[in-house]
Amino acid sequence: MIRALGLLLLMLPFTVLAQGVKKKHFSYLDVFDLQYVSDPRISPDGKWIVYRRMGFDIMKDRSKGALWMIDSEGKDHFKLSSREVSESNARWSPDGSRIAFTSSTDEGAEIYMYWVESGKVARLTQLPFSPSGLCWSPDGSALAFAMHVSSKAPLSAKLPPKPKGAKWAKAPRVTDRLYHEADGRGYLAPGFSHIFTIPSQGGAARQLSSGDFNHQGDMAWSADGRQLYVVANRNENWEYEFRNSEIYALNVESGAIKALTQRQGPDYAPRASPDGKYIAYLSYGDRKQAYQTRKLHLMKADGSEQKSISDVLDRSISNVHWDARSQGLYFSYDDKGNSKIAYITLSGAVTKIADDRGGTSIGRPYASGSFSVSAKGAIAYTYSRPEHPAELRVVSGNMRKPKKKQITDLNGALLDYRTLGEVEELWYTSSVDGRDLQGWLVYPPEYDTSKKYPFLIENHGGPILNYGDRFSAEIQLYASAGYIVFYPNPRGSTGYGEEFANLLHQNYPGEDYNDIMDGVDVCIDKGLAHEDQLFVTGGSAGGIMSAWIIGKNSRFEAAVVAKPVMNWISKTLVADNYFWYANSRYPGQPWENFDTYWKFSPLSLVGNISTPTMVMVGMDDLRTPPSEAKQLYHALKLRKIETVLVEIPGAGHGIAARPSNLITKVANTIAWLDRYRTDLKKKE
Repeated sequence: MIRALGLLLLMLPFTVLAQGVKKKHFSYLDVFDLQYVSDPRISPDGKWIVYRRMGFDIMKDRSKGALWMIDSEGKDHFKLSSREVSESNARWSPDGSRIAFTSSTDEGAEIYMYWVESGKVARLTQLPFSPSGLCWSPDGSALAFAMHVSSKAPLSAKLPPKPKGAKWAKAPRVTDRLYHEADGRGYLAPGFSHIFTIPSQGGAARQLSSGDFNHQGDMAWSADGRQLYVVANRNENWEYEFRNSEIYALNVESGAIKALTQRQGPDYAPRASPDGKYIAYLSYGDRKQAYQTRKLHLMKADGSEQKSISDVLDRSISNVHWDARSQGLYFSYDDKGNSKIAYITLSGAVTKIADDRGGTSIGRPYASGSFSVSAKGAIAYTYSRPEHPAELRVVSGNMRKPKKKQITDLNGALLDYRTLGEVEELWYTSSVDGRDLQGWLVYPPEYDTSKKYPFLIENHGGPILNYGDRFSAEIQLYASAGYIVFYPNPRGSTGYGEEFANLLHQNYPGEDYNDIMDGVDVCIDKGLAHEDQLFVTGGSAGGIMSAWIIGKNSRFEAAVVAKPVMNWISKTLVADNYFWYANSRYPGQPWENFDTYWKFSPLSLVGNISTPTMVMVGMDDLRTPPSEAKQLYHALKLRKIETVLVEIPGAGHGIAARPSNLITKVANTIAWLDRYRTDLKKKE
């Protein structure tokens, strides 16, 4: 007792000292110290959770992830293995005795096994390509996964032999595919994705699917283990039916395959009920709109009696899990800027269980995260608030009055000693049609109501996406630089129903511009924003809107337009997803409807721009190629408008994929905007 009292007295001055330390503002290098929970997987008995612990390597400038285990009370917490390499995709065996996962090697990703009782780890495979969609058979004897299978290029030219020692150019890439490159991945090697199985104790991988078709990795075993329910489009015109997919029953022994669904539109994410009677899946009939609600469908195991059971909820469904009794399913959905977890019965009755799923989109406050469910209904999920990225939260007990407990604190050592900008929800009314609109304000740390602050709009991408009350490193950095940040969800945003999101169908940019400016005017009326201190930025669709805004008015002191589409005609036929746009963004192809494509192109307004504008783009961006950003920059230079072009080497559309690029993006944005801040000019 005396020894314990002595220790307490020794610790007391340090505790007081820690409490008295002035907290710092969130700063650039703090980004490298952030950690977050990803892909939590709770054991069948609910006692343990394995998750991917994400962080950033400041020396290698990349994200890193390793698997960690924690008991459901949060008391016992340890790294799964001693290996210092990337680990992911942890999946519990049906009896909870093993965890299969993928991990990097010098040759690429492979499948590993962890035995819970002994703590031993073994590598099971030696594969030519990385596996995806790891999935246990019901009896635990096998694992299924998807993997790329190479095919030859469509043309092989005969070249003369080069002289010995000559250094000729590399061979050309030759393709005849509609989809041949992807942002962030680059050129897609010829071949198709197929389904494989391996024994769970290790052994040869056996290819089950065949044909020149792609089979997605999101699959499920039948309850008897004889079939795999897989997602593909095996129609003759599959390449041009890029929105369409069907669910197939693939015989594990013979490889025979049978389509269970058959309609235009995506049928995907099959989940077999534990009793073997039903298959749940996500789907919508493709009406070629800007947005269509993903509904939860149910069919019998033979594909009959297909129906939607989520019509009562006008929100898109994701991340579906059956309960152990086959009486209902757990799922996720976004509602008004917040991601929820809920339960639905087979008759369609919905009960909300938890809020605040997210926190794995570190840069900006997008919807993200995931959850899993034990046999007894305990839920482990990524929990985020504006004050922190994803932590691990467990929900148990009665779903109408569940017990909720956060069991990790990965960021306490950093964020407990930082003063973040306070986040405040803002509702206001559209001047166009009286709709209720939602946004958020983030105030600078130690915000003083008697002072005047610059006001920055941060427009979200998509545009069919949503921001919400979630942690955002980028927005916190803007707030730390002294800006009040306003990030709205104008019409077209998800989480407000299909009709709201679909208001941009063949009308983009449209009245979403008015929605954003209405929010600015409301903030001016509240005394938060001021006409001589307005700034605007945004990336991707947010870059489009930022360029549109300064083309429509001259109210802003400065703008940063990041990775925009400036010209829908050029973008549509150059971007990696060029084939996606016809009839959903605008009617027809550009050569069929030139006037409409041009009418909605921000470049059509460039003659009106007088706002000093930074243009930013990743030099490897395939989604909104650098040629789009250069069209704006070159036009502004020709018009002698103040402008600079920031090109980020090695960055794709996700500029902030590398931590240093996130910092570069924000630092350059702040440096540009600060040049036009009247409060800083007065100090000079």
